[in-house]
Amino acid sequence: MGWVTGPVVYALIWWTLLFAVLPIGIRPQTRADPVSGWRGAPERPKLVRTALIVTLVSAVVWVGVWWVVQSPYLSFRHGWLALHGN
Repeated sequence: MGWVTGPVVYALIWWTLLFAVLPIGIRPQTRADPVSGWRGAPERPKLVRTALIVTLVSAVVWVGVWWVVQSPYLSFRHGWLALHGN
């Protein structure tokens, strides 16, 4: 993985995990709006905590992706995944 590909893959992993983790542990407001009944945004969204968790988990996932890309186990140039036919 190169200098450009690595950060791009990390950003993709981070955004994907953000939207996967964002609703975990969020509670809606207890009192609804008397007119519309809409409860709106969560009372305590805990966005900083969520961003830190997503950043740490993304780093672990990125290291796993980097290992798979760098390892000889999954290669499109050699082995059974290689394209044969010139």
